[in-house]
Amino acid sequence: MRPPEHQRAVAAAICGIGSYLPERVLTNADLEQLVDTSDEWIVSRTGIRERHIVAEGEATSDMAAAASRVALERAGVSASDLDLIIVATSTPDMAFPATACLVQTKIGASCAAYDLNAACTGFIYALDAACAAIESGRARTVLVAGSDALSTIVDFADRSTCVLFGDGAGAVVVCAAGEPGILSTVLGADGAGADLLKVPGGGSASPATCESVAAREVSIRMNGPEVFKFAVRAVPKAARAALKAAHLTIEDLAWLVPHQANQRIMDAAAEKLHVPAERVFSNVAGVGNTSCASIPVALDDLYTSGRLAPGMALVLVGFGAGLTWGATALRWIMPAPARKG
Repeated sequence: MRPPEHQRAVAAAICGIGSYLPERVLTNADLEQLVDTSDEWIVSRTGIRERHIVAEGEATSDMAAAASRVALERAGVSASDLDLIIVATSTPDMAFPATACLVQTKIGASCAAYDLNAACTGFIYALDAACAAIESGRARTVLVAGSDALSTIVDFADRSTCVLFGDGAGAVVVCAAGEPGILSTVLGADGAGADLLKVPGGGSASPATCESVAAREVSIRMNGPEVFKFAVRAVPKAARAALKAAHLTIEDLAWLVPHQANQRIMDAAAEKLHVPAERVFSNVAGVGNTSCASIPVALDDLYTSGRLAPGMALVLVGFGAGLTWGATALRWIMPAPARKG
């Protein structure tokens, strides 16, 4: 947990945001041709109707760079002004170098860069690391991107997982600010639940072989019922803790922006928090679960639709493999986007 607001010498705030979704759309009707499922089955259990999928040759770094360019433009910040780039991802372009280094060169930056992996909670973890760098005085402008191409590690013969995941990227520019924007962050992890959601093959514990690839061990494996139970516990707990640390209440909350994993999870967590449905943002129907990109893509949807105004209190809350969880309470400082036309 980060130090209380009054103990920080420098404040951090989100001063730019952007997102990117690949052009190709995979609908539930398309999935009906690949696996034993139906639109009704998918929608009733997940709320998802379609998801975006990377094109051939399109990588995690490409999506992160595209989202980052938008965020930088909206922040009025040049890539050359960045002190640090953090990319949260579970699907790096390759084992090394870091995807953040590839993003750095694609956007024309020349700063430090590294990747962070906390699965679907990765963006919250990375946002906290950016705030720590700014509040400590080690940086003034940090780019945080959440980007994942989960279609590259999905087993399209497994209907319990292939219907859930999509690809995309979201990015924010975090700046040293005159007033606190990011108020509190709480993070958690429980490695005892690591087997509930994982990609078992391809790492040092079980290197990829012809046999492991054929057995689809380099694809996502998930114990859905147990992950559901974990998420419905973790999301309300983390959100309450972040609100308390920021000296806010549910009544102060303009928007709850949860990880877009599954509409049923979001509904159950919001009910436990007693947050009205109209204050819980959801875009899962059109994008699916984009993992590290989920929260910043949702936040950008809120911003571009004109539903965010300076001074609004928000909680961003995520959960994922690890098991990990985290929540950030913040006040929005960016003015509404200019209306086109």
